[in-house]
Amino acid sequence: MPKQQIETICSSLFTNRLISSNSAYLRQHAHNPVNWHPWGKDAFQIARNEDKPIFLSIGYSTCHWCHVMAHECFENFEIAQLMNKWFVSIKVDRDELPSVDQIYMAYLESFTGEGGWPITVFLTSSLKPFYGGTYFAPVPKFGE
Repeated sequence: MPKQQIETICSSLFTNRLISSNSAYLRQHAHNPVNWHPWGKDAFQIARNEDKPIFLSIGYSTCHWCHVMAHECFENFEIAQLMNKWFVSIKVDRDELPSVDQIYMAYLESFTGEGGWPITVFLTSSLKPFYGGTYFAPVPKFGE
């Protein structure tokens, strides 16, 4: 069976905390093997309790690169295992939480000189960013 087919089957076996979200964009990620958390105190407390950094992904439903990264990375079982082991992963819909989007877009623009979606920011458990970018491919592309 091709790897792509295996990943599709695996992702249909998972349900994470985004399943009950009001956001259609977040619900699109509810069956990723990534153990996604919505933005909020519960996720922040887990990061503090487990002494893990936060992987923050901000996007929106009509964003092309958000969907590409979701398909290539967040539906990938091996990548999800690494994310689940080393991070508390939080998914944000920029249309639902524009203030969170603005804060981390400002960080991204000051850090990289560029902005765009998906916003991918690595945070301490106290929500301080220490690295960021936009689309991160699972393997180097486009001469990166």
